[in-house]
Amino acid sequence: LSPLSFQSLLFLGLVAAVCLGLNLLFLTVYLICLCCCKRDQDPETKRPHSCCVTWMAVTAGLICCAAVGVGFYGNSETNDGVFQLLYALDHANQTLTGIDSLVASTTLQMQGGLEQHLARLNELLASRGDYVQTLKFTQQLAGSIVLQLQGLPAWRGVSADLTELSGQVAYVEYYRWLAYLLFFILVLTVCLLACLGLAKHSRCLLVMMLCCGLLMLVLSWASMAVDTAAAVGTSDFCVAPDKFIMNQTDDEISTEVVHYYLYCDQSLSSPFQQALTMFQRSLTTMQIQIQGLIQYALPLFPTAEVQEGGAGNPIPPSALQSCLTPLFPQKDLLGVQQLLNSSETSLHQLTALLDCRGLHKDYLDGLLGICYDGVEGLLYLGLFSLLAAAAFSTVICAAPRAWRQLAGRERDYDDMDEEDPFNPQARRIATHRPPRGQLRSFCSYSSSLGSQSSLHPPAQTVSNAPVSEYMNQAVLFGGNPRYENVPLIGRGSPPPTYSPSMRATYLAVTDEHVRHRGDFPA
Repeated sequence: LSPLSFQSLLFLGLVAAVCLGLNLLFLTVYLICLCCCKRDQDPETKRPHSCCVTWMAVTAGLICCAAVGVGFYGNSETNDGVFQLLYALDHANQTLTGIDSLVASTTLQMQGGLEQHLARLNELLASRGDYVQTLKFTQQLAGSIVLQLQGLPAWRGVSADLTELSGQVAYVEYYRWLAYLLFFILVLTVCLLACLGLAKHSRCLLVMMLCCGLLMLVLSWASMAVDTAAAVGTSDFCVAPDKFIMNQTDDEISTEVVHYYLYCDQSLSSPFQQALTMFQRSLTTMQIQIQGLIQYALPLFPTAEVQEGGAGNPIPPSALQSCLTPLFPQKDLLGVQQLLNSSETSLHQLTALLDCRGLHKDYLDGLLGICYDGVEGLLYLGLFSLLAAAAFSTVICAAPRAWRQLAGRERDYDDMDEEDPFNPQARRIATHRPPRGQLRSFCSYSSSLGSQSSLHPPAQTVSNAPVSEYMNQAVLFGGNPRYENVPLIGRGSPPPTYSPSMRATYLAVTDEHVRHRGDFPA
């Protein structure tokens, strides 16, 4: 990276750090204001606060789910772009390796196998000066081909660099993809934990939700910084990729060759055109010379060998072949011709590989993968980080309100009367206490009987509902029958259950009250 690009990336990292600081400062101010502006939780304000917490939790959950969906798409796009780049690098590496392999094999054939055959032919055709001159000319052409091949650029260093780069990119991309996948799972887990803590009204889950929310907020802004820096760095490369590649390959490949493959301008000639043309001409001339030797030199040797056997003693074909092998040049001439045909095939393959269209296509495919899909995926990952930060900021804001709501609910339960039969908490406590029928009343039966005769009839009417109905209502609301010594006449709510002795007294008082009202008509 250039110093300017490095400074740009450092600036983006500082911007993300400042955004994180501002976010934490906002949350701190919000929590301080929430604690300082504490109001009484009267019945009119309980339900609005509860709805506020619920809607904040719903909003945080929706934003979290949207963030994870965007993150999965961005992670997939980035992975596709990087793998398209890796495929282009591997294909270009195979092309460069194939060029080096063809050059090496052709050079070895010209310097090794061809020279051996020409040396034996010089020995066999030493008596014919014209044939020896042809063989020397052929050897000179072979040396010219070797020089032309050595003039081609050696791609061995570039191929090694591409292999190393491909391995590093694949290694980093694998762990980047895996890290983001785990990050998405962690975001969903924390979001589920937050919803569970709000639903269960658990202090422990609320504390865990608050701590995990702060941690995920820091991780979200850190991910935002990394994604933004990667996107900007990649964009800087995509603006001028030719300059970057020329700087990297300046020591190994000439600028003309790099320019030829990067732009692939058909109006310009290939820098390898002269070398390939000389290769083709030399190879054609060699093939013509060897074909002439096969046509004119071979008929001389069988006649000379047959005459050595004499007219009356013809040589058998098997013996003729064995005796002609050391002196007959057919094997070497055919070997030279086979080497030249193989070199011509290598020439065609080399011409196709050195053409700019193949490597230029790999270059464009790599740029499309990293500069379009890769940068697009990084931008979506940045959007995911922003949404995740917003979601966890909402969760952190909802945690103190949920805590206050939970504390107010517990305080309201503590203020309830345990003796109230309509209190759900009293019903739960009643299951753990002995029945009230086994306990002694505040007033004894004997003292209450004396006071019952002095009771004055009430002014209002008394419900004529049967006592059994009251007993059933007391069992329903209190869990166990409750007996009292003093009747509760005129009570607006279902009275407790009477004892057997009190039941008769209550009926007698009711009859007396009815008779008294009958004596004084209205």
